[in-house]
Amino acid sequence: MHPVRRTWPRAAAATAAAAGLALTAMAAAPPTGTGTGIDTASAPLTSAVPRTVARPAIAGHQLIRSVGSPLSIEECRTKWKIACYTPLQYRAAYNLNPLYKAGITGKGRTIVIVDSFGSPTVQHDLDVYSKQFGIPSTKVEVVKWGNVPAWDPKNADMLGWAGETALDVEMAHAMAPDAKIVLVETAVAETEGTTGLPEMMDAEKSLIDRGIGDVITQSFGATENTFPGFDKGDFSSIKNLRYAFEAAARKHVTVLASSGDGGATDYNADGSAYYDHPVNSWPSSDPLVTSIGGTQLHLDDAGKRTAPESVYNDNGAGGGGQSHVFKRPAFQNGVKNIVGAQRGTPDISMAAAVDGGAWIYTSYDPAATGWDVSGGTSESSPLFSGIVALADQAAGKRLGNINEALYQLYGRSAYDRSTGIVDVNDGTNNSYQGVTGYTAVNGYDMATGVGTLDAARFVPALAREGRRG
Repeated sequence: MHPVRRTWPRAAAATAAAAGLALTAMAAAPPTGTGTGIDTASAPLTSAVPRTVARPAIAGHQLIRSVGSPLSIEECRTKWKIACYTPLQYRAAYNLNPLYKAGITGKGRTIVIVDSFGSPTVQHDLDVYSKQFGIPSTKVEVVKWGNVPAWDPKNADMLGWAGETALDVEMAHAMAPDAKIVLVETAVAETEGTTGLPEMMDAEKSLIDRGIGDVITQSFGATENTFPGFDKGDFSSIKNLRYAFEAAARKHVTVLASSGDGGATDYNADGSAYYDHPVNSWPSSDPLVTSIGGTQLHLDDAGKRTAPESVYNDNGAGGGGQSHVFKRPAFQNGVKNIVGAQRGTPDISMAAAVDGGAWIYTSYDPAATGWDVSGGTSESSPLFSGIVALADQAAGKRLGNINEALYQLYGRSAYDRSTGIVDVNDGTNNSYQGVTGYTAVNGYDMATGVGTLDAARFVPALAREGRRG
């Protein structure tokens, strides 16, 4: 297999590089059509905070063209030397089917997904994806925030974000098929004075204030060190961006973020290289956010595990480590011997490896329409957003910030299987780009957090624990 070609667009001068966290192995097939969303809201930028350009990671390579339908695991291994999984295999692996049979499908709950530019074919692509796997589709409500530019299939930034959008929407739907999906498309562009993270936070706060959304998933991040003032110990440029998360806490909305694909390190400000020492990224590092890390699944065709889950560390590695901005929150006091005095990430993990990536369908690029295999923690965060939607439905209410409940469950998980928390402790690690990371050992670690989950147990357990909050 050819090595992954990783292309990182350069941020504008004096900005922080904000990275979407998708890794995509693309396979193309003939075009099949397009779809459109509904413009339900538009707003100007209002935040007076440092300009921060948000961009997705454009990574991966084309493995083969003209693939008209997903291939089996064995065919993927033969052609591309990687495993590739369907949502039906994910559902079996995470033991979701008993929940669906009991009517826990996300019905009545809303997942908010935030991506720059979005995708002009998101509804059509979700419909094709759903039909392929026998999953009822759902309507994607599109909210255009600001003056979103017209779709340009020759714009590399737009193509990268469109791939991120398809991955986010299809993974969330795969886990919570009856949840409503609201896609927020923000108007980030490569012109002087445009913004990225502040615009995204404005959009999130607007929806929260209007009562829209039970869980928000964010597949983007910026290395803490790249924010203005960081090198002088001034963290105000990050802390001034927390207003959406503070609003979410007040309104009991759960906020998730991908932990990153750089293991214990991450990109510098212009995206040209990785730091040579451990760093962390925001918003994953924020204590008001649940940080979702990455694992590698090892499955057979029925979705049964052939080996325990490992740390995601192929063509990227699951982000994790200590925040340099945020002190250890109270919910992590039980793991203070591991995280020390600082906030540690991730909190919990789901599938993210490229070797074991997810099939998705896209048609936004006329030159590459068809079925792709995607990985990265851009996959794990929307997967977990579906889990939260299921738990909200089971609880009969929004669970809001789940971090305290999550660590309460973790504290009992060593002797109580009903928590549904599954330890990842196979000795793999998230060392990456020469920076030594963290090893998956018994209990909490900064490779996978508390581990992963058995949804049939975890969803009702989280619902019960969250009701107490």
